[in-house]
Amino acid sequence: MVRHNIAMSTSAEQPPSYWYVDEDARSTSVMEAMRSYRAAEVAMRRRTQQSMDMGENELLVLRFLARAHMRRENVTPVTLSRYLGITSASTTALLDRLEKSGHITRTPNPGDRRSVLIRSSEKSDDEVRQTLSAMHERMMAVVREMDQDQRDTVIRFLDAMRVAVDHIDA
Repeated sequence: MVRHNIAMSTSAEQPPSYWYVDEDARSTSVMEAMRSYRAAEVAMRRRTQQSMDMGENELLVLRFLARAHMRRENVTPVTLSRYLGITSASTTALLDRLEKSGHITRTPNPGDRRSVLIRSSEKSDDEVRQTLSAMHERMMAVVREMDQDQRDTVIRFLDAMRVAVDHIDA
């Protein structure tokens, strides 16, 4: 079993924050730890993109398709355009690249003859699983070591932070 020790640094160990101003060093240390995690996650996404020879939107599409498949939801190009916030022309070009590389399939939509359904291919599912499974297992090992109160605290914290960053100030 892999042990993950997350140590809280004291204010004496914690260098002053370049960004957050707070008299409470514990609050600042949480924000700094979160910033550090986000930087590591961005670096991981970059490595994944390089490993799979894809851009960020391609990976976002594959992740979206995987979640939709688990929920047994159909995905159309319009759905992906809205999700990514890109034009239909950009979506078409993106899907063309993914289809050419063998990562997606397009099939006629039985509910609407004017559209197609988008699904990830078996090749894509295997490649994503091979590329990310070890990292996902390491992440799950961290979570498995937590007790239910710790999990609940982390979930509340992350939900509150999501709400905080989803709000756009005027």
